[in-house]
Amino acid sequence: MLLSRLGGNIRATSWRTTVGRNQSTRPLAKRDDEYSAKPEYPLIQELSFKAKKKREALQWHDKIRQLSSVEEKLFEINMPKYYGYKAHMITDQKFPYNVLPLAQYATRTYFIEGSLPETYGKIEESAKKLLEEMRVDLEDVLAFELSGYRRPNTDNLSSGNREEIITSALLKGLSRVLINNLSGVYAHLNEVESDFDARHEAFWFLGGISPPALVRKIKEGVEWQKPYAKDPYDRKIQYVGRPYLALRHRHPLEPFIQENLDSLDLKQENVEIPEFKYDPITIGYRTEQRHATTIPGFWPGDQHEFGLVSFQRRSHALVRDSYCTSNDLQEALHSQGILASYAWLLGQACYQGFSVFNDITYPLSAQTIITDGQNWSFYAYQLNTVLLHSDQVDSNPRFNRCWGTKELKLFEHIDENGKIHGLNEEVLLHLISFYANVPKVREGVEMKPYLCKTEPHVANIVDENRRTFMETTYKHRASNRPRHRLEPELYLWEKLYKVDNNTRPMEAKRRPFELNQNMYNRRMDEHALKYIPRNVRPDGPKSKPKFEATYYPNVRR
Repeated sequence: MLLSRLGGNIRATSWRTTVGRNQSTRPLAKRDDEYSAKPEYPLIQELSFKAKKKREALQWHDKIRQLSSVEEKLFEINMPKYYGYKAHMITDQKFPYNVLPLAQYATRTYFIEGSLPETYGKIEESAKKLLEEMRVDLEDVLAFELSGYRRPNTDNLSSGNREEIITSALLKGLSRVLINNLSGVYAHLNEVESDFDARHEAFWFLGGISPPALVRKIKEGVEWQKPYAKDPYDRKIQYVGRPYLALRHRHPLEPFIQENLDSLDLKQENVEIPEFKYDPITIGYRTEQRHATTIPGFWPGDQHEFGLVSFQRRSHALVRDSYCTSNDLQEALHSQGILASYAWLLGQACYQGFSVFNDITYPLSAQTIITDGQNWSFYAYQLNTVLLHSDQVDSNPRFNRCWGTKELKLFEHIDENGKIHGLNEEVLLHLISFYANVPKVREGVEMKPYLCKTEPHVANIVDENRRTFMETTYKHRASNRPRHRLEPELYLWEKLYKVDNNTRPMEAKRRPFELNQNMYNRRMDEHALKYIPRNVRPDGPKSKPKFEATYYPNVRR
């Protein structure tokens, strides 16, 4: 009895001592902090399934916005899917019939055909004078590259491969002549970086499209999900392109139209963008299980991070008749100009700290040329928004703009003596104007509002372990190499004898589909840790930890 009483006194004394210590170090709350003139009630949240999912998505989008570096933001988009997304692959080698409405809807682009922005009208007079000075050099390059010499090992190639080899050599020669002759007048050409056969890739989510039949059927089979069976379903779009040549500069191009993005409204502008609510698979685009990659031709951290002009391939026109019987090549070229420009600018925007869920705060511009050496198409693109997921594809008031010319022929033919007949000066003037468009510093604009000031890129991370982990992991995911264990597969015999027909009831259930496991619902960080052998542990063979630490993206205060 005495011991219990003493114990109680000791515990009481200890509690009183703790309270006294806290009171001595922490000031008492003021009355104004506890009470307010108006009643303040907690926010009442909607508890429906769609509202919960929307809140979860907004939390994820906010996490991406708060991540410190470019690589971590791009990596976080891949975090929900260990085996990658099932994405619709759009390449610069295939543009099916009726692809223009999809290209405009998938990029929220208003297209103006037949003309270029008024910006180029100011350069036209000086471009004509410069053309006369370099006309001989341009004609010499055209004659030499197209008929001046015979290239080895091209006779046995297909027409498409042969065209790409000749066009690539021609564009390198033309670009060299233009930069050498124009750099004295336009100093920005002395600082450009040239990329040959670079990776132009971009990934984004496209909302507003009807759900697949399988998804609708699964939801209709669950009682509480029946009301959501016909809700639009986000598609994952992955663009993969490889331009002949791309020029980059340290500063961005000026917007073709000066407009306030916050006040931009699609309805007030009386602009119509075609609706395409169908699955892209309906016009011929296939899906592929892969990681999301957004690469504008260079790795993050390069000083020349804004595009000047890109030259896109046109070899798909040679084989277009094999899968498209309609003569709509012009629409296919317009679609290529829109998709290539949007993908390139989306990659540049992501390298500034924005993402497909965090919209840009200032417009970006790009110039795109599609050519095979003789036929040329010119496009000017202004990026005003990148929000296209879920309901944003229809409710977002912003929209992008694209101006494009019709197909122009540079010359009629080249005779045996190397003389060019029917040279079209309009094409050369457009080409000079694209090079003469001067990039400028954006005064009074914060270019990277969502990036950390001290760690905007992985290379700036001070912690060596974290820096090495993120650099290696990001580059490996961007390469899209397969996992050491391939993704799960349902074999045909299993579907026949186990799923469709229960003909093997006594067989042991070991496969994921037999255990009601969805292997695709696996996060990137859900894996076994890498074991550290005893002989290489830093603190001795019996020391801990036994496994290497991981440094996946996380918000750091």
